[in-house]
Amino acid sequence: MSAYSETFAHEDYFMQLARRNGEEIGTSDPTPAVGNYIKFLTKLLNSKSVVEIGTGSGVGGLWIFQGIAHDGVLTTIDSEREHSRIARTIFEDAGVPTTRYRIITGKLIEVIGKLADTSYEVVVIRPALDLFEMVQESYRLLKPGGVLVIDQILSNGKVVDPSQRDPESIARRDAIKLIKEDERWSAAVIPVGAGVLVANKLV
Repeated sequence: MSAYSETFAHEDYFMQLARRNGEEIGTSDPTPAVGNYIKFLTKLLNSKSVVEIGTGSGVGGLWIFQGIAHDGVLTTIDSEREHSRIARTIFEDAGVPTTRYRIITGKLIEVIGKLADTSYEVVVIRPALDLFEMVQESYRLLKPGGVLVIDQILSNGKVVDPSQRDPESIARRDAIKLIKEDERWSAAVIPVGAGVLVANKLV
């Protein structure tokens, strides 16, 4: 099932190029199935403002551009300057107008803290560092009815194994618990890619 879902979604030339670039420098990018799922959500919500935390090589951004409204803007944030550079290059090569995105490099939680309240339909998170705090900030950023997507939430099964006590697994477990126990969210965990948590902001 996993193999079928990953091949169901077609990645264009620029997505494939971005993925190869990312593999060379070790970025964390969505699988084709996860990218397609994020595209589906952004289109379903007719999103005009999306935040992506963890730019990676730009693969995720390219999927978002396929789903976001034609006049929508992607704000993508990464802590690594090299990641921001290669993503900007792939966006330019793919012909994405600079008016459709802003790339911000810096400490993630500090950058997120400067974004405007209730201004976004979708927030996508990929890194595990400061994930608990980023989930709380995401609630602030999202419009009512907006959707939070946490990619790689299960770490390919590590998170469901209680013997795994590394910082990233613990951070992801804590984030799952936070969302599951907060009545302001309606959430589901989907076993696609390395696991995706999707949460709808109710109020």
